[in-house]
Amino acid sequence: MAEAATRTVNGVDRAITDYLQHVGVERGLAANTLSAYRRDLTRYSNFLAAQGVDQPGNITRHHLTAFVQALSDGSDGAAALGVRSAARTVVAVRGLHKFWALEGTTTADPASDVHPPMPGKRLPKAISVGEVTRILEAAGSDSATGLRDRALLEFLYSTGARISEAVGLDVDDVSLEDTAGDPAIVRLFGKGSKERLVPLGSYGARAVGAYVVRGRPLLASKGKGSPALFLNARGGRISRQSAWTILKTAAEKANITKDVSPHTLRHSFATHLLEGGADVRVVQELLGHASVTTTQVYTLVTADTLREVYAAAHPRALG
Repeated sequence: MAEAATRTVNGVDRAITDYLQHVGVERGLAANTLSAYRRDLTRYSNFLAAQGVDQPGNITRHHLTAFVQALSDGSDGAAALGVRSAARTVVAVRGLHKFWALEGTTTADPASDVHPPMPGKRLPKAISVGEVTRILEAAGSDSATGLRDRALLEFLYSTGARISEAVGLDVDDVSLEDTAGDPAIVRLFGKGSKERLVPLGSYGARAVGAYVVRGRPLLASKGKGSPALFLNARGGRISRQSAWTILKTAAEKANITKDVSPHTLRHSFATHLLEGGADVRVVQELLGHASVTTTQVYTLVTADTLREVYAAAHPRALG
């Protein structure tokens, strides 16, 4: 890039300088932010100069897509960037072109439909069935709050409920009557107050039943008649933060060193169902996902598990 550093200042460079002055004044950007903008746009101007483009009006969408590619593979002679850094640079370039179009420097905005590279999907953090079991067995005690703690964690794993859905439950939202061997049923209210019915397995039903009969009345006697299913020590509705603490405490007792949150139990619920052969659309309904695409990310977890088992067990998996 030595040649780029010594090249003659052209129309693109001057127009970029005008833009940086504009954002520096109009937005009151911090010095570090402005420096990052300057660094990203200098790389862009150097790239354009190497392509023989020296005026803003001569930049086409082809130049922009080639620049995005160069950010990823370093084909412009500069360092290849990670997804997040490349995305930041593309955002700076899009802002530059939008400014030029608004100010009349160019007659069009070729960057309007050029998007930053998207980071890969982060797989949900699921833990194994054995690890979940250890946490559940470590949770709670025979006290009122202990019975509540065990019931809450059993409930989260048995239903895949969001923590907000669990702490928002009222007693009337749970039917523990087991007729003809059918699972108990819970009414959950998800995002946008969308209602769904979810089965509550036998372990969860027993834990919740024990809490409702032996624990909740003691907690309720200290409050003002809250209808909430899960109560705090003062008889009010338990908070999300308290639920998180309950899980953390149980995980520590179980010697689970992984970072575990209430959402981990939701991820594990979905992953374990799919590993057990459940249809992805059934899991979608249980989780309350509006789109099956959201649920399908859990199948990636299952695929990883299958690859690991295959690699470890098949005599010709590794060569």
